Amino acid sequence: MSEPSESYAIRIEKLTVKYRGKAAVAGLNLRVPRGAVYALLGDNGAGKSTTMKVLTGQVPPDAGRAEILGFDTWAKAADLRHRVGYVPDRPKLYDWMTVAEMGWFAAAFHLAGFKERYLDWAAKLGLDPNKRLKDLSKGGYARVGLALALSPDPEVLLLDEPTSGLDLRTRREFLGSLVELAAEGRTILISSHSISELERFVSHAAFVKDGHIPLAATLDELRGRFRRVGFRAVGPTPDLSTLGRVLESTRTGRSVQYLIQDPDPMALEALRKSSSVTDFDDGPVPLEDIYGAYMAPIAIEGTAFRPASARTPMEVTT
Repeated sequence: MSEPSESYAIRIEKLTVKYRGKAAVAGLNLRVPRGAVYALLGDNGAGKSTTMKVLTGQVPPDAGRAEILGFDTWAKAADLRHRVGYVPDRPKLYDWMTVAEMGWFAAAFHLAGFKERYLDWAAKLGLDPNKRLKDLSKGGYARVGLALALSPDPEVLLLDEPTSGLDLRTRREFLGSLVELAAEGRTILISSHSISELERFVSHAAFVKDGHIPLAATLDELRGRFRRVGFRAVGPTPDLSTLGRVLESTRTGRSVQYLIQDPDPMALEALRKSSSVTDFDDGPVPLEDIYGAYMAPIAIEGTAFRPASARTPMEVTT
C-alpha cells in the first residue's frame, strides 16, 4: 500500500479469507476515496458480506490487509468502532426496548454524546422514541439501525444490504439520505445486489465475483467504457472485428444490437458512416446491464468479439 493513506478512506490489498479451507474472499483489492458513495455489487455468495466483516473487525484476514482511515481493521478494531458506523443486513436489536431505550443501551459502549446524537437522528428519521422496536415496520426497524450507525458521528459508514426487505418508497428515501451524508464529508461503502436503484445515488461501483473484484471505477468511467450500439444492415455485414469486445448481442432480422466494452471511437465512426448500415444508434448502458453482461458475458455465434484474454481489465485502484 504505497499511496498516501489520506487519499483513501478504505484500502484493501490482496485480502483472503477462508472458511473451512474454502476461500470466501480471494485476493480482493479495493480503494475507496474519501467522500465517495461506493457500491460493492455482487450476487449472493460473491464475498461482499465477508469483506464487510473484515472491515468491521469481526473476521481476521487469512492473508492480505484491510485499512480504514489508515488503521488496520483487525488490530485497531476497538479504536475504529468510534469512527466507523455499520448497518448489517439483519440488525439484531432488542425488540422489547423502545426506540429511545435502544439508544440509551447502545450509548454505554460509545463515547460521550452518542445518546444525544442518536435521539437527534431518530427524530430526523421520523422515529417515535416511545415506540417499541417489535411494533415498528421493516422500514422503521432499518431506520433504527441507521440511527445507531450514525450516532458515533462516523467518518465512514458501512452498509451491508441495508435496503433488503424494505418497500420501494422506503428504499428510495433511505438511499437518498446517503447522498446528504456524503455531502457532509462522510465516506459510504454500500454492499448490495440490488443494482438498478443504486445507480442514482452512488459515485463509484465495484463488481465482486468469486471473492475478488474484476472491475472497479467511477460511474462516469463505467458509462464511458460500455456502449450499446444498434443498427440495421442493408448490405453485407460490416466487419466488426475492430469495434471492441462484444459482451452481448441480439439480432432481429437484419437489425442487430451489441453491448460493447471499450469501443474504438474510430471504428464506431466508420461503422456509422458505412454504406451498408442504416438506423445507427449509439447510447450509454445502465449499470445493471453493464453488471449482467460483464460478469457473465455470452458470445453469440456469428458476432465479432475479442476473447477475454485480449481484454485489459480496469485497474481497481480507482
